[in-house]
Amino acid sequence: MSDTQGSPLPPEAAPGPDGLPVVGSFLESRCDFFAFRDRVAREHGGVARYEILGQSVFLLTDPDAIRRVLVGENERYEKGELFQQQLRPVLGNGLLNSEGEFWRRQRHLIQPAFTPDRIAGYGDMMVEATERTSARWDDGEVRDVHRDMMGLTLDIVARALAGVDIRDRTPAIGGALDTVMEQSAGGALVDLLPAWVPTPGRQALDEAVSSLDRIVDELIVEKRRALRAGEVESDDDVVAALLTATDEDGEHMADEQVRDEVKTLLLAGHETTALALTFTLHLLARHPDVEETLLAELESELGDEPAGVDSVRDLEYLDDVITESMRLLPPVHGILREPTEDVELGGYRIPEGTPLAISQWVVHRDPAHYDDPLEFRPERWTDEMEADLHPLAYFPFSSGPRRCVGDRFALLEAKLILATLLRRYAFEVVEPVDLEGCLEASITTRPTEPVRMRVRDR
Repeated sequence: MSDTQGSPLPPEAAPGPDGLPVVGSFLESRCDFFAFRDRVAREHGGVARYEILGQSVFLLTDPDAIRRVLVGENERYEKGELFQQQLRPVLGNGLLNSEGEFWRRQRHLIQPAFTPDRIAGYGDMMVEATERTSARWDDGEVRDVHRDMMGLTLDIVARALAGVDIRDRTPAIGGALDTVMEQSAGGALVDLLPAWVPTPGRQALDEAVSSLDRIVDELIVEKRRALRAGEVESDDDVVAALLTATDEDGEHMADEQVRDEVKTLLLAGHETTALALTFTLHLLARHPDVEETLLAELESELGDEPAGVDSVRDLEYLDDVITESMRLLPPVHGILREPTEDVELGGYRIPEGTPLAISQWVVHRDPAHYDDPLEFRPERWTDEMEADLHPLAYFPFSSGPRRCVGDRFALLEAKLILATLLRRYAFEVVEPVDLEGCLEASITTRPTEPVRMRVRDR
């Protein structure tokens, strides 16, 4: 793919769809985001280029190129302008979108809140919250499972963050976060208007962010008072840990920065896990043979005992079910990066600041890596299969230094919730039967309508 001099080809030489004059591939990607990216990768390869309203975008689905960006040469890339436009108005300079030395400092301060021992300490709370939520369900009732999982995971992450039951405030938090995610989907022509134009969507987002800021500020004030009064310790919860953490210079995190980190953890800590749970319950209901195998494992390993941190560690098939669900329907469908200097990928020169779209959705469903990739087959995850799999052919939590800080928290939470719910209830699909046809590309992979399922007592 290089010229006779051995230097990389210019970016415009990279293969990709022709698109339309002026708008490029904007309309096609807006019409069906996932099908568009699937087509571009299938027809043009693992490093492809397309235009969106005059802006070149490189779609990366080649695991070797992805590994260079996320792992091997990660210092040459940052989240970039497109990502910041989506999240900085909401999350400020939180861990998800901060960069450079400031990000490294924040990661260092936050990491101790997610040690294995600290995460294990949340196990009983996760199970209790699940039992309390599901106790309100009636046999035969049709429920929006996505809404239920969003509420449950928000309850759990809020209690882990703040160390208190804040159910009286979770509806307001959940409503604000829902608005944030809905508006982040973007892609409508109205979003092309200058940032200062007060569209209804932007006004709704501003109101949601103000509401979220107000609630989180209240939590911080309450937690700081409790720390001063000796009512809580620095290691009791994440907010307390953030308020008392110091860097190598002995400096504490400013309250505004604590707020940004708490908002980031609230958003990232409930949305993706709720989606993984929703997708898994739906897939199990459509694959009774898989569900039967999983129920047999739960019965054999847990008996009549409630799920716990130690017991779910040994549930290998449950691990496989969650892994396969997050492969087939990744809650985070893609990652954005931009090079901070001219780079070479796939034999092409990519200029500084060019958006790179790294797609878990495409890679996870690529027949080059998986047999029958569109089939839900947890049994595919054998030791031999994983040994042969490219490390960047499966990356639901990203990879490299910016891998999700809460990945172990999320996986433990998903295991405990599923083990608790599935032994008490059977879930039957009502609608939509074809969940894949009702997904949109927000920051996450979101259903566009309620995921209705009937719950029956076992």
